[in-house]
Amino acid sequence: MSLFYLYSQVSFWLEDMAKRLVIRFLVCVGAFLALCQGGKSLPVAQPLAAGAVDARQAETGRQDAAPGMQQEVFNAGDMILDHITDKHSWHICDWKGEAVVVHLPVILLHEGKLHCFSSARFENSDHVYGSFQLRTESPHKGRIVALEKGSDGRVGIAERLPWDFSITKTVAAMMVSSLFLVILFVFIVRNYKKRGEKAPKGIAALFEPVYLFVRDEVVYANLGKEHGDRYLPYLATLFFFIFLGNFLGIVPFFPFGANITGNISVTLVLALLTFLITMGSSTKAYWKHTFNTPGVPMWMKFPVPLMPAIEVMEIFTKPFVLMIRLFANMTAGHIIILGFVSLVLIFGQQSVALGWAVSPLTIVFGLFADALELLVSFIQAYIFTMLSANYFAGALAYEPGKPSHGH
Repeated sequence: MSLFYLYSQVSFWLEDMAKRLVIRFLVCVGAFLALCQGGKSLPVAQPLAAGAVDARQAETGRQDAAPGMQQEVFNAGDMILDHITDKHSWHICDWKGEAVVVHLPVILLHEGKLHCFSSARFENSDHVYGSFQLRTESPHKGRIVALEKGSDGRVGIAERLPWDFSITKTVAAMMVSSLFLVILFVFIVRNYKKRGEKAPKGIAALFEPVYLFVRDEVVYANLGKEHGDRYLPYLATLFFFIFLGNFLGIVPFFPFGANITGNISVTLVLALLTFLITMGSSTKAYWKHTFNTPGVPMWMKFPVPLMPAIEVMEIFTKPFVLMIRLFANMTAGHIIILGFVSLVLIFGQQSVALGWAVSPLTIVFGLFADALELLVSFIQAYIFTMLSANYFAGALAYEPGKPSHGH
């Protein structure tokens, strides 16, 4: 455990150093751009302000482009949002000016009828297929809505939205990650059966220390062996699902690269599972501690139940914190990496030479952010699993080294 503590402290120091280097780098680049632009330094002093950059680029594009032609302007904000948000199609790359996209199946339940079709049906100017529309603007941006005619004969959005069971980008990435996880551990189990008492080799030797760390330093350390064996399957699966989901989300090749745990719906379900197991494992001692906390003055319990209200609120804030922490950390990591990639294109629009000059620095910082993201992927999986085990121990009123109460 001391080794992991040292490991985590070094990672936190590296993260802090990275933030300082990134800020200094952006300040230096902004100052350089301001000097290059002379009197136009005010809008360029904020190179990451997408609106200012787009407006100025659009203006210069109209001046420099030939009559009847429009110069395409790169929008970093749209590119980043397109990556981190869920969609009904999976953009792989651009080839010879055309997008290579995997269209995912759309499954809708509306008015008692099941509708199944490909998301390619929405590839038209209005994004409409049949009586459904994929919204690209507010309201319901990014969602599929039903269309109906109003009393005035105009077609509008129906009041009741269809039940959407579509295989979106996040769902497809979860399927790939889960399949990868199953195949990986089936291979490891076969390796153990084949080698018997011999030391594992290859991928099994790589994952065995990680599994033993989760079992001994996370599960048994919080729940003891008696209770730990009951919760080990869930907690080990939770750890490896989060870690592999985070890790595969960094790999920039199809079918990987999707921001699974950066989707708050995924982290919500994981936190909800932990919450339900915690409530299902709760004992009388746990609820007694919640509504009659020992060591607290009576005036904080009666006549105004201040302390019980705080304890009850804590029951719901714990899974909420689990959800937000994982979602925010992984989303921020992806935004930072994509931000570095976008800087090359943003500065390249100012000048080709400037784009080439900035690209080595952005590559170095991008690779450093990737390495840091890999470290954060492991730490976030560890924290989520460790806190879940701690909540289970609290519900069981169990303290390591002491007999559990209520059993």
